[in-house]
Amino acid sequence: MANNRRGERTPAPVLPVARIVVDVPLAHLDRPFDYLVPSELDADAVPGCRVRVRFAGQLVDGFLLERVETSEYGKKLAYLERVVSPEPVLSPEIASLARAVADRYAGGMIDVLRLAIPPRHARAESSVPDGSWEPPPVPSFDGWLRYHPRGASYLEALRAGRSAHAVWQALPAEDWPARLAEVAAVVASTGKGVVIVVPDHRDLARLDGACSALMSGVVTLSADLGPAERYRRWLMVRRGVARVVLGTRGTMFAPVVSPGLFVVWDDGDDLHSEPRAPYPNVRDVLALRAHASGASLLVGGFARTAEAQLLVDSGWAHEIVASRETLRSVAPRVVSVGDSDWQEVKDPAARSARLPSIAFEAARAALADSPVLIQVPRRGYVPALACQQCRQPARCRRCAGPLAMPDTGSPYCRWCGVSEAGFRCPACGSRRLRGQVIGARRTAEELGRAFPGVPVRTSGAEEVLASVPSKPALVVSTPGAEPFAVGGYGAVLLLDGWALLGRADLRAGEEALRRWMTAAALVRPGNGRVVVIADSSLAPVQALVRWDPVWHARTELAARTELGFPPAVRMATVDGSPEALNALLDELRLPSTGEILGPVPLGEDEQKERALLRVSRAEGRALAAVLAEAQAVRTARKEPDLVRIKLDPVEVL
Repeated sequence: MANNRRGERTPAPVLPVARIVVDVPLAHLDRPFDYLVPSELDADAVPGCRVRVRFAGQLVDGFLLERVETSEYGKKLAYLERVVSPEPVLSPEIASLARAVADRYAGGMIDVLRLAIPPRHARAESSVPDGSWEPPPVPSFDGWLRYHPRGASYLEALRAGRSAHAVWQALPAEDWPARLAEVAAVVASTGKGVVIVVPDHRDLARLDGACSALMSGVVTLSADLGPAERYRRWLMVRRGVARVVLGTRGTMFAPVVSPGLFVVWDDGDDLHSEPRAPYPNVRDVLALRAHASGASLLVGGFARTAEAQLLVDSGWAHEIVASRETLRSVAPRVVSVGDSDWQEVKDPAARSARLPSIAFEAARAALADSPVLIQVPRRGYVPALACQQCRQPARCRRCAGPLAMPDTGSPYCRWCGVSEAGFRCPACGSRRLRGQVIGARRTAEELGRAFPGVPVRTSGAEEVLASVPSKPALVVSTPGAEPFAVGGYGAVLLLDGWALLGRADLRAGEEALRRWMTAAALVRPGNGRVVVIADSSLAPVQALVRWDPVWHARTELAARTELGFPPAVRMATVDGSPEALNALLDELRLPSTGEILGPVPLGEDEQKERALLRVSRAEGRALAAVLAEAQAVRTARKEPDLVRIKLDPVEVL
């Protein structure tokens, strides 16, 4: 037995061995460790509680996973130092989920637990009210009847307690918080828990209002609550006082009791991707939870991602879409640059103008009785080069990067740095360049002069507006900051489409369409107008004009399957110094379908390189295991250079 200053310690008489996951972020230590539970801590050392243990001579935090009778360690075990709190914050479901997420993303379980369990606040543990939760009555869900036939049948399946997975395509101008509140109330009426994750606090506020109007016991979780209040609400969920949990990204790990439904709204938003290791995505984590617990899953949005389309194509989920007749009755009229010969006859400069006549006419007509939304891809003032004759953005002939003009000398590429002294416009042949200044602030100034007397409001980095009244006004917004308009906007102008479509990103087209449809869905149903300043021949523009995100998702997924890009395959990015990266790649034992692409310099930083690893979806788990093993070997060797591994990355280029 161990001795210390407090005298002799004896192990607990029943289940004396505790398996602990220690808070040590080293890949080769990503496993539970056995400790003895002293008799004086027997009552408090419950599975799921926080503990403190000695590890490598230091006192570290940990979570008690389980207690067992014997250990397979074979040597003398150390004792638990103390139990921080007997509160069982780590439920068995979340512990299994953390292990599954870590294995999927080649990360460590303790890294996932840091994301899943908020820091402790002792006062909050004593302030959580006691009480039971009363299921609400079954609400009416007439709004889902428009999505015939699967809308109502999906809710009937939820009411019957059956597991159902679906991808929901919301109609334009849909009151999506009300629809999600109806779904949550149906599941809550059966006594089961609900978790709904939205991108930001503005969406959360609207959803909270809709859910609170139908039922009690609704809790919201977000980072802006503050550590103490967030932990208090989190404990309400863990103890079963609240069964309907709404929140932003971190809510994907909410420990709701008896989960029955997981929902993610607008799954393509990059806010759903965790920026900290192991970089999990909300949609994928909720799919893992639904599969493991037998709960239902709903992926909803105005647009559709290729990943959501894969869920449908694989048969794991069904799609909930409205008929084309219903869609035509509520869809706005969408026009683009060059979609008719008459447009070019009327306005020959439409293709080169930033605000062609069709945009001015739409704004002028709508301002008679309603606000107008203008979406601009960037805020502030952003200089760019374009052809002086046709105003097409100037691009590098080698890598298609944007051109910039130094203080002295010839234009050069911002991406590859190569000089473009011999630039010739591919569209008109002109050699002359001009500078452009774009951005939300510049656009607001231009529109203020074009529409004197009309109020101009901006929503972006400095101030994000939650809503605007139904009075005539010009609302200039960056993507994702569009305020809700009471009664809807009379018109929506989507400017500078080239800035979204021209990004060197695998998801550029999909992301542009998602941004456009999110803004266009705010327009007044039926008679609203949407003008997109982009070439009508492009697939995202065609999908917007026809309001057909399903067709675009299918096309996008087929193209990625042919080219071997996610989600048709599993892919990982590995970033690090050239020496560390090459050493890791040399030791990798990839699966049979494995490929290594690169490495190549990472941006303008010559000290960092990136390699892409690609395998078939069937061997995705094997790839994650190989990468986790490689990281474990590096940390065991105490390699000085860090290597960042990211599976299923949002960006691959």
